[in-house]
Amino acid sequence: MSKHTIEFTHGRKLNWPTNLTLLLLHAGAIAALFMFSWKAFIVALILHWIAVGFGISLGYHRLHTHQSYQAPLFIQYLFAIFGTLTLEGGPIFWVGTHRIHHAKSDQPGDPHSPHDGGWWSHAGWIMFGETNHNNTLLMSKYTPDLAKHRFYLWLNTYHWVPLAILGAALLWFGGLPMFLWGICLRIVVGLHCTWLINSATHIWGSRRFNTKDDSRNIWWVALITFGEGWHNNHHAHPTSARHGLAWYEFDISWITLKVMKRLRLAKGIRVAKIERRIPEQQAA
Repeated sequence: MSKHTIEFTHGRKLNWPTNLTLLLLHAGAIAALFMFSWKAFIVALILHWIAVGFGISLGYHRLHTHQSYQAPLFIQYLFAIFGTLTLEGGPIFWVGTHRIHHAKSDQPGDPHSPHDGGWWSHAGWIMFGETNHNNTLLMSKYTPDLAKHRFYLWLNTYHWVPLAILGAALLWFGGLPMFLWGICLRIVVGLHCTWLINSATHIWGSRRFNTKDDSRNIWWVALITFGEGWHNNHHAHPTSARHGLAWYEFDISWITLKVMKRLRLAKGIRVAKIERRIPEQQAA
């Protein structure tokens, strides 16, 4: 086994709190399938878009990590709150982890490279070892821009609070079925969608650009992650707010961002100027 940076220990020691949480969530997700209702399904779908589409794709990733566009402070904070609803950690942890990934993509020190195993890149890096979800001080060295805000410091440490409030509200107003669909099933689906970007899009798919890492474009991952599956495009142009760079590369977050611009909720949008590219080829 190799050893990652101090923040990500690659080993066989189970992170018990994380794994117990994941086990309960997956059990709840299975139980949700036996308590189907269209109302619960629609609520879960809307929350998935809010949490993954706005929170992760437009928030944690394109705004907070890569600063691909500018937004009013209340939008920055709101999207960060939405990001915590995925149970992927607070903004400082998530952004810091992703910046490490870009700095060392598919090299020693990458938190979740398939070079350390497909399962490791998908979920093993979360399940084993110490991932420092709440070590705000340590992860802040990768996010000095966010660490200037007391709100982000607080939210990173107490990232579970918005989700706890949401869970209590769903249970109170919709009962157990609404809780299982809006929390358990939605979170499990959202986690695996995001993890596919760490694993699948560094193993399979096509390469439009000759990047130094193994990033790939996968259309079906893009569909379920609001455009994040155009991962080779992203690694070639990490600060571009637009990931789907061709007309046929559907990127719903990019479409949403254009709407935000019209509503004057986004400005200074950075878009890749494609100069050097290779013919898109399937990975071997």
